[in-house]
Amino acid sequence: MLVYINDIAAFLPNEPVGNEEIEDVLGKIHDNRSRIKSMVLKNNGIQKRYYAIDRKTGKLNYTNAQLTAEAIKKLKPYEGFSINDIQCLCCGTTIADVIAPGHGLMVMGELGIGPCEVITTSGICLSGITSFKAAYANVALQLSDNAVATGSELASSLIRSNFFEHLKGDPDFKRHPILAFESDFLRWMLSDAAGTVFLSGKKNEGKKSLRVDWIEHVSYAGQMDVCMYAGGVKKEDGTVVGWRQLDSLQEALAGNFFALKQDTELLGEHVVRITVDETLSRTVKKRKIKPEEIDWFLPHYSSEYFRDKIHDAMAGINFRIPYEKWFTNLTYKGNTGAASIYVMMEELFHSDKLKEGQRILCYIPESGRFSVAYMLLTVV
Repeated sequence: MLVYINDIAAFLPNEPVGNEEIEDVLGKIHDNRSRIKSMVLKNNGIQKRYYAIDRKTGKLNYTNAQLTAEAIKKLKPYEGFSINDIQCLCCGTTIADVIAPGHGLMVMGELGIGPCEVITTSGICLSGITSFKAAYANVALQLSDNAVATGSELASSLIRSNFFEHLKGDPDFKRHPILAFESDFLRWMLSDAAGTVFLSGKKNEGKKSLRVDWIEHVSYAGQMDVCMYAGGVKKEDGTVVGWRQLDSLQEALAGNFFALKQDTELLGEHVVRITVDETLSRTVKKRKIKPEEIDWFLPHYSSEYFRDKIHDAMAGINFRIPYEKWFTNLTYKGNTGAASIYVMMEELFHSDKLKEGQRILCYIPESGRFSVAYMLLTVV
């Protein structure tokens, strides 16, 4: 059965935060400014982002579930729509508010809606597209008349300075920073948002819809080491020790186990090769798509640093899409992980840029253990 996107919504909390304000909002660890902030910001190209943090108190003013619920409340797929019309709710995020129950159930609780099917997907950036795929499959198989999919992140909860204040300082701070590069790096990369789509088997009447043509999703976790992670510490041999393997929570706190971390060397070496050289090549062959048939390319990359690298890798496999067909809002809406593809789709969908018959190729990589998804949509 054909499946259509009838509406897309996004919610970005509070006022945008400029580069010069970040440490005022997130705080400085042990009252020391980061040594690497300027370098990371120069490379990632992000100028503005959003945090679910009250600037006056420094406290979170939204939970992850609340961010997601706010996005869903903005959906208007048809006249007279009520959130109680939702038959299947699929929610993906990197780290939920609680370990259990699932994120989707917490979102449903925030919405206060009646009984429906709820699915929670786990992962990092791909958790948003796997929730989308679950919703899509539910409608395509006629298990539900409609489904709502979401992707959301509350990254600020893990990158505020008070999350690291318990770590011991070093008198020679310039040589030995309190926070290791793999964690400090992510403080200047991530931000908060939630996005959502409403899917059904009927296209909109009198206004545009997006037909979901296909979704390709593949992981290389069987061959690759962990790259982005939380809740553990990576050893020199590539294995990860999780917090539940320790003797106490105190040991996990002292070892900074709960912080988000990124192996930037592994990321730079493999992410473009795996997600473009290998997976896009395979997708092009399987789906028989041609670059000239693509009208819009929506790439979720974490940093402007990867923009040219992705473009050149695509050209290297004879699938070059010129920059004028690229659409991204990374620089002014931030890297919002699982929500990013939704935040991009929402802005493009509600613009005047789309024309009937145009095809949109979405690219969603994840560095957790190197996975990627491609999705093709058609404007109808």
